[in-house]
Amino acid sequence: MFDRIKIKGRVTVQVFDGYGKLKRRKRGFLRRLFGLAGGLMVCEFHNIVTRGGDALIADALLAVPLRRKVAGDDGFIQVGTGWSGENVKENSGCNAPTGYAQKLDGGFPALKEAWGGGGDAGGNAGESTTVVYRATFNAGALDAQGINEACLLNGSGGDADCLAYARITPDVNVTSADTLQVLWEITILGQ
Repeated sequence: MFDRIKIKGRVTVQVFDGYGKLKRRKRGFLRRLFGLAGGLMVCEFHNIVTRGGDALIADALLAVPLRRKVAGDDGFIQVGTGWSGENVKENSGCNAPTGYAQKLDGGFPALKEAWGGGGDAGGNAGESTTVVYRATFNAGALDAQGINEACLLNGSGGDADCLAYARITPDVNVTSADTLQVLWEITILGQ
């Protein structure tokens, strides 16, 4: 009997205006023609667990891990404008970072559903094997056009390891008055 482990991730990016409301994109031709509002600035996309991320996951299974976990004071999310689509599995951070890597919000990472909540024993498959990370770039932290990449790191310096990397599509524009929130979910399932 063989067991294959599958790791999948989903990244959700939201942009809020100075009043805490989801921002809308500029209206395209058809939306203007029919008098419709622009779409909400909510982007969802899958991620790639990097080679460094594979090593971090293996390291976490050791009795005494050697690398820092993506947690507590060592959990960060970075965004950038340099998505290229090339060598994504090899990324060690954003290709063209913008602003500073943001520390994870308090209480994160967390399981999507508490242990024993059904997902670990045949209930909602994946819910208690999904780790959720969230970072909020508050107003003033960013002022960038064309944010199209994000990465999940175990530090904010040059020695940080990249657990996962994602494309943000469509690109988002953030002014200094806006808040950008990145929610990252990583699910580990045996097959």
